[in-house]
Amino acid sequence: MANETDDKRVVFDFEIDFSNGGGIQGQGFRLDIEGDDIDDQALGDYIVEDMRLLMVGEVRILNKKIILEKHKRP
Repeated sequence: MANETDDKRVVFDFEIDFSNGGGIQGQGFRLDIEGDDIDDQALGDYIVEDMRLLMVGEVRILNKKIILEKHKRP
């Protein structure tokens, strides 16, 4: 099991456009990750799935950085 010094999280901003109009944004969003990095496509897919978003058009990931921080989810 990972200890706190091994835990990695990604901190980022995002913008999501919906294909039927409108959109949402998030700033300083944090997610637990496995490994040392996560690509923008996988990160966008994770947000859409985890938030159960429908009718998603474009997803933009901005200001992404990996930090050492204890995971919040079991």
